[in-house]
Amino acid sequence: MAIAFAREGADVLIAYLNEDEDANDTARLIQDAGREAVLLSGDLSDSQQCRDVVDRAVQEFGKVDILVSNAAFQMNHSSLDEISEEEWDHTFKLNIGAMFHLAKAVVPHMPPGSSIIASSSVNSDMPSPTLAPYAATKAAIADFAASLAQLLGEKGIRVNSVAPGPIWTPLIPSTMPQEKIQSFGTGVPLGRPGQPAELAPAYVLLASDDGSYISGARIAVTGGKPVL
Repeated sequence: MAIAFAREGADVLIAYLNEDEDANDTARLIQDAGREAVLLSGDLSDSQQCRDVVDRAVQEFGKVDILVSNAAFQMNHSSLDEISEEEWDHTFKLNIGAMFHLAKAVVPHMPPGSSIIASSSVNSDMPSPTLAPYAATKAAIADFAASLAQLLGEKGIRVNSVAPGPIWTPLIPSTMPQEKIQSFGTGVPLGRPGQPAELAPAYVLLASDDGSYISGARIAVTGGKPVL
């Protein structure tokens, strides 16, 4: 996604947790596209880190035209007893809390025509029982994005969300049991998981002038699985 934005002419700040090698590789590809890449490591479940991300972006670029709130945490659990209070709180602080704190901090720096894009999920409508905390936050993200679209429309700021289906990211092998990994993505009409690069065009559209009248929408990128 960051590379796609750079290839469309955007300078990019990437806020990430601790994946230094991946972040540096992405920064090099952004620079290869002729754009500026800024990396900022930290935990976005911390509200101050969210504010620091916005402050750094404004410091580097002078304004922010596009915010993509994409950080998320998930774990699989077969019973409610397995979900600790700490995990529940962390999932909400990161998945929906970061979106709130980032949006609140960035709006004062956004000119008319700017775009906020959040990452929801097909789980927001058809929640997996083994991803209960994650699914609940993804429903909250979809609703918060729809509310923000109405709150910020008078400022000329558009707000939308993207609802991915089964996308093959490092989150999958690191959080799912082996038997689910082997069948991951096979239950959608296209019969396979999507790749992150297949998501990028939806985000770019929502940020671009071509999406100038799209606000309050949720774009499904699910391999054919409907989002209600």
